[in-house]
Amino acid sequence: MDTVSDFIVRRLTQWGICRVYGYPGDGINGMMGALGRAGDALEFVQTRHEETAAFMACAHAKFTGQIGVCLATSGPGAIHLLNGLYDAKLDHQPVVALVGQQARSSLGGDYQQEVDLVALFKDVAHDYVQLASDASQVRHLIDRAMRIALERRAVTCVILPNDVQEMPAVESPPRAHGTVHTGIGLTSHAAVPHRQALENAASILNCGERVAILVGAGALKAGQQVQEVAELLGAGVAKALLGKAVLPDDLPYVTGSIGLLGTQPSWYLMNECDTLLMVGTSFPYGEFLPPEGQARAVQIDIDGRNMNLRYPVEVGLVGDSRLTLSALVPLLERKTKRQWREQIESRVARWWSTMQARAMVEAKPVNPQLPFWELSSRLPDDSIITCDSGSAANWYARDVRLRDGMMASLSGGLATMGCAVPYALAAKLSHPARPVIALVGDGAMQMNGINELITIADRWKQWQDPRLVVLVLNNGDLNLVTWEQRVNSGSPRYEPSQWLPSFRYAEYARLLDLGGIKVERPEQVGPAWDAALRADRPTVIEVVADPEVPPIPPHMDLKQVKAYMQALRREGRTGGEALRATLKQWWAS
Repeated sequence: MDTVSDFIVRRLTQWGICRVYGYPGDGINGMMGALGRAGDALEFVQTRHEETAAFMACAHAKFTGQIGVCLATSGPGAIHLLNGLYDAKLDHQPVVALVGQQARSSLGGDYQQEVDLVALFKDVAHDYVQLASDASQVRHLIDRAMRIALERRAVTCVILPNDVQEMPAVESPPRAHGTVHTGIGLTSHAAVPHRQALENAASILNCGERVAILVGAGALKAGQQVQEVAELLGAGVAKALLGKAVLPDDLPYVTGSIGLLGTQPSWYLMNECDTLLMVGTSFPYGEFLPPEGQARAVQIDIDGRNMNLRYPVEVGLVGDSRLTLSALVPLLERKTKRQWREQIESRVARWWSTMQARAMVEAKPVNPQLPFWELSSRLPDDSIITCDSGSAANWYARDVRLRDGMMASLSGGLATMGCAVPYALAAKLSHPARPVIALVGDGAMQMNGINELITIADRWKQWQDPRLVVLVLNNGDLNLVTWEQRVNSGSPRYEPSQWLPSFRYAEYARLLDLGGIKVERPEQVGPAWDAALRADRPTVIEVVADPEVPPIPPHMDLKQVKAYMQALRREGRTGGEALRATLKQWWAS
């Protein structure tokens, strides 16, 4: 006899789901039994923690364009999902969480592991969170959770009491009053704004003399169209972190990342432009956009709620980025004056020379920029790159030069630690023939990365291409927070909070029968990448990095400079080392 759980597994496969990430528990036993009975129809990926299951579901959505699904038991298992689900919510990824609950008869009785899950998930899954109370209800709960996640690019949640999971399945509700009959059929969208709106946008862009384009994750499928627009308008293109893979970094007018982790050319582009085109981005930091009133602006976004959110725009075009730009291109006039473009390209060329010079500055023992710089020239053509939050994100944003066809992502809106290795594992499971590289700080590695190496060790022999490389910056410091304390509040490094316990990352990888390479001298960096990228198994590269090399922002005001100097004076020996490292970086610039 089929159960509700069997029906759910079957319905997920009908929706095209091939993989579920999660961790078992008695609150979800019915679903686990159904997954076992389904055989190869739906793969279950057992993670080391429910948080990383949600991270993997988010990454699955990012790297496949499909809905990510995660599964957890009641009580603590459900609670553990939240951080990864918020990562998906803030980066607008379609993720469905299936969560166990105690039997309906026990609810309200302070039963063991009873948590008000509807209330718990009401924020992260506010577009749709429902508790199943009857077998005939389950079809439309699953269908609506899937469709709403896909249409709203949101997190949804279905809560499954364990007794409901074991009920006899109801394939089709009775044709009676009070029942709901849902389906899986395809939805067609009107994805291009009307002609008049496109003409109004083109008029603004054609009038601009110094056009800047800012792209985000919403433009990831519109790279070719962004290039066409940039060529016609003689524009420079800056990239929010989630949009790093929209355009290759070897295009001479691509200024790179924007914001605190951004580049000098992006700072110049935004401060000197007279016209701004934003495509698929909700970049939050207004201080890095043009001063209000300086630039006329046009925005393209699939979600009208994002219009005029970050910068006042004259024309907002709600539509698919690729299709909208394609419709806009014939209305644009090619600019004959190219001085603005020439200025941008000159600054971009100088910036890459600066980045190389900074990466080559001596440090104690290894400059943390160096492994990122050396990686760029060695990246295989079809690489997928993931990055964690922390100082590693600075070097990823500035030093890693993506090429056409590569994929890359990190935690953008939530900027949570601990996501890069789970992201990399989900990317590898979805694209087993592509090499994957995770860029991680030691703080994030100690949070989640170490544990998910166990999952990698368990699964890598199933992959067509075994290459999954994890770079760990071992500087013993929660480095980005240390720099934020110094620059923003003038506080010296607080050692009890900032110094990390020592851990042998490469040696631990070898204990798992993975590759492990420890780098303690700059001349070892390039050969380490070469060895890892031709290895016959996943490999951890542990780079012993200097914590005092500063991630210099593209702009610092006088208040921040004063705070920084005050912090270093109060810090003693390490403050002096940080000052010397800072002066070396400025000199290299």
